[in-house]
Amino acid sequence: MLSSPPKMDAITDRQLEIIAAAGKILTSSGVSGLTTKNLAAAMQFSESALYRHFSSKEEILLAMLHYLADSMDQRLAHAVDTNQPVEMQLKLLFRSQMQFFQEQPHFAVAVFSDGLLEASERINAAMLQLMAVVMKHLHPIVAAGQQSDLFTATIPTSALLHLIMGSFRLLMFKWRISNFQFDISAAGDEQLQTLLYVLKSK
Repeated sequence: MLSSPPKMDAITDRQLEIIAAAGKILTSSGVSGLTTKNLAAAMQFSESALYRHFSSKEEILLAMLHYLADSMDQRLAHAVDTNQPVEMQLKLLFRSQMQFFQEQPHFAVAVFSDGLLEASERINAAMLQLMAVVMKHLHPIVAAGQQSDLFTATIPTSALLHLIMGSFRLLMFKWRISNFQFDISAAGDEQLQTLLYVLKSK
């Protein structure tokens, strides 16, 4: 059974400012460019002042990922109208995701940067939690589609979830390494149409 993400401790306004500044550095310079020295300079205060809010670079990245998971969980809960047909629910979910990353690409950098993967067990766990959040909202939609015979039932629900998630993760990664050179929302709509063709019962 898919569970909700653990609630993170309340984040302060200053910590949110630091996360936003860290995101800008990630977007312009990648993970290697995100140092406490560069971040303190961007915030226009000393490294010692930065450490009053976060104890390390890892803590900043973890706060960013936990904040993303928590806000994503809340956003998707409101984005998907369960009274809509299954196909529309799926479209609403992914349009919400694509629009969010289009507006805040630094989160895509955080999630899809090779330098962040396997950086630490805690960061790996935070990454897995992000995927669990999307799975939590995606699972009932796909399961309902199978029960209504809209989506194929010859493939287990879990396998369809991996197919959908893997497809969109690849699209997001391509967008990231292209330095955001194409419209991710439009590309997401096109990708979803292809997936719907594959998912639907013949």
